[in-house]
Amino acid sequence: MTKRIFQPIPLEVERIGKIVLDAAFKVHTVLGPGLLESVYQFAMKHVIEQSGTLVETEVKLPIMFEGVPLESGLRLDMLVGKCVIAELKSVETMNPVFEAQLMTYLRLSKVRLGFLINFNVPHLKDGIKRMVV
Repeated sequence: MTKRIFQPIPLEVERIGKIVLDAAFKVHTVLGPGLLESVYQFAMKHVIEQSGTLVETEVKLPIMFEGVPLESGLRLDMLVGKCVIAELKSVETMNPVFEAQLMTYLRLSKVRLGFLINFNVPHLKDGIKRMVV
């Protein structure tokens, strides 16, 4: 079996990742748990834009299968700085499929850094999963 060697995440991508996390903590501190994902998404977009960073929401993710584009209906919750994906949840229990989805989004989009963020927790640090491909 060949061992995979991962390249470090570039500093600029790490900087954008920090902006995403800072926004999530600010939003969770102000709004708390228990709201709809769409509320957190709107609030995070607002905070990230205030930092002067490009943020897109509900970004279509095209899928190619054997050279044919599929109408997949896949959408990224947030693509920040064109280099960090944030998938937002507001659920009582995290499902392993959420991690699998984010890993697939990262792989298909060729974005290396992503965060799975569940806002429905008392302490946001317990609701964040950093994922790298």
